[in-house]
Amino acid sequence: MKYLQLNDIDCYKRALSLSNYVWDIITDWDWFTKKTVGVQFVTAIDSISANIAEGFGRYSKKDKVRFYYYSFGSVKEGLDWNEKSKIRKLVTIEQYKHILNDLQDLPKSIHQLIKFTNDKLKE
Repeated sequence: MKYLQLNDIDCYKRALSLSNYVWDIITDWDWFTKKTVGVQFVTAIDSISANIAEGFGRYSKKDKVRFYYYSFGSVKEGLDWNEKSKIRKLVTIEQYKHILNDLQDLPKSIHQLIKFTNDKLKE
């Protein structure tokens, strides 16, 4: 019997990939921009996969689902920082769209993980 691994979870893989994509963009920013926007943007995006990973590592269904829901909040925060970065011309239109598409797709994938967890696990 094969057990589900963290790297088998689609929303985790997508969130992790997005966090590395955003990191690569922000590392090229100047000091002030990194300090004011960059740190918060990276933290928000990193929190998506981190909360999924932490939830995956929890033992009770309630704890797992709680952390999966936290990742929704991080998605919303990431959307905010992406908008600010576009308005302030810190990201290209292509980068903005790439990030936006991932952030718009992630909630559905996270919701599927929550549904799977609720359906398959006992309390």
